Amino acid sequence: MKTLLAEIRFHRRAALALAFAGTLTAAATQPTLARPGDGPAEVAVEALMNQPELPDLVMGSPDAKVTIVEYASMTCGHCKNFHTKVLPELKTKYVDTGKVRIIFREFPLDPRAFAASMLARCAGGEKSLPMISALFETQADWAYVKENPTPKLFEIAKQAGFTQESFDKCLTDQALLDKLTAIRTRAAETFGVSATPSFFINGKKLTEPPTIEGFDKALEPLLK
Repeated sequence: MKTLLAEIRFHRRAALALAFAGTLTAAATQPTLARPGDGPAEVAVEALMNQPELPDLVMGSPDAKVTIVEYASMTCGHCKNFHTKVLPELKTKYVDTGKVRIIFREFPLDPRAFAASMLARCAGGEKSLPMISALFETQADWAYVKENPTPKLFEIAKQAGFTQESFDKCLTDQALLDKLTAIRTRAAETFGVSATPSFFINGKKLTEPPTIEGFDKALEPLLK
């Protein structure tokens, strides 16, 4: 517990310091893919759906029979792969047909991931999910580069309507940073999330690979 709390405090300090300095030059680490044995195999749906800090980012009908909760880091290559290669087909097959809804939750693993998540949240309303998609699409341009990624992040943010003032204000929002930290802390301590991406399907952790075939195998029995 102490190790986790110390890590969280580090990320909070690092994210704020980097944001205020306007550099974000710390090297991003590559998160690992969640393994089936990591954390509990199933969590209480009521607890999972209780996320009070920030409104959930939801794709799909509230009446869908199945709910997928994804925990992801914006600097995670596996998360990018899911969002750019798997999610489009998953959305067409299950979300657009009203069978499944998907909830995106933040699990930032480094200062740049915190910054990107903050910007997506500050975009607000219907702009948050498209901005998450844009950040994943351009991940190679800002997540792992050695140079200052702030100009690239601002370039992406401008497409969502940010000004320099609103961009700077977002990245120095202590309250927002605290809320994202709380979401990550609960995911780790209550639901056993330790790597990204992690998926819970009606409370059960996805043990199949996060491919369309893996989701087919997990979803079809629930949709009969």
